[in-house]
Amino acid sequence: MMKIAILDDYQNVARDLAEWHRLPNGSALTVFERPIPAEEVVGTLAPYSVLVIMRERTPFPASLIDALPNLRLLVTTGGRNNAIDLEACKARGITVCGTGMVGTPTAELTWGLILALTKRIPQEERGLRAGRWQAGLTQGLAGKRLGLVGLGKLGTQVARVGQAFGMEVAAWSPNLTDERAAAAGVARLDKRDLFATSDIVSVHLVLGERTRGVVGADDIDAMKPSAFFVNTSRAGLVDGDALLAALHEHRIAGAGLDVFPVEPLPVDSPWLEAPNTVLTPHLGYVTRENYEVFYRDALDDILAWHAGEPVRMLA
Repeated sequence: MMKIAILDDYQNVARDLAEWHRLPNGSALTVFERPIPAEEVVGTLAPYSVLVIMRERTPFPASLIDALPNLRLLVTTGGRNNAIDLEACKARGITVCGTGMVGTPTAELTWGLILALTKRIPQEERGLRAGRWQAGLTQGLAGKRLGLVGLGKLGTQVARVGQAFGMEVAAWSPNLTDERAAAAGVARLDKRDLFATSDIVSVHLVLGERTRGVVGADDIDAMKPSAFFVNTSRAGLVDGDALLAALHEHRIAGAGLDVFPVEPLPVDSPWLEAPNTVLTPHLGYVTRENYEVFYRDALDDILAWHAGEPVRMLA
């Protein structure tokens, strides 16, 4: 019997979004809807030969991989997962496969956060329900500077929307060239100038060894008191302590955050007490369209691996 587990199906949708009846005869499918406590992960997952994991929700370091003797196939949604020790999987002979994904939802959410911050949507909605009418002034976007930390696929999508709003768009990244910036109609600035002159700073880099902590305390300190900070990429890109301090000391106007150092966010997280913030629970990729691709491709990965012809291999 091939025992298969789908992990972290928070919305309880996995069974409905793929034709799991196509699994080989004798397969047994289990779906875990809630996070498995760290101390229970090994005991819970030990019986399974195939695991389907949702992005980085459950990390797979070498210590966990080595503790799962039956594991033969690990499928991650998306084409990259920094929470998997691929070398450990290779050493154990475990096949790792990815899936496709829709490339626009995170850029869309970025603009949801920007608009929520500048238009005071959460505050005004709560005020309206409490009987207050127009409790504060909102801000326009036309003529303001949008500063992008990263101008890859997502950064470029965010830039286009900013340009449609009549914003001046600038960008910085470790490898950004004048030619790439010009092709997107964006000004390339050095990092200090980007943070010091932008009205909104939005982060769009891939987290890796070279980019971890790339937004440091000096960068946040350089921001204008009227500026907003948005991060829909990864929390590890930013000095979280510096950002929290800037928010509590009202040295920046606010922040829109979709990513956090620990996820799901603990109930005692200091981020829940940070002022002038709009917080979302890592929703950037959580769309029906994405999940349909994730689980459809995950099923195809399993079927191809079972047939001896694995596809979309990461390891």
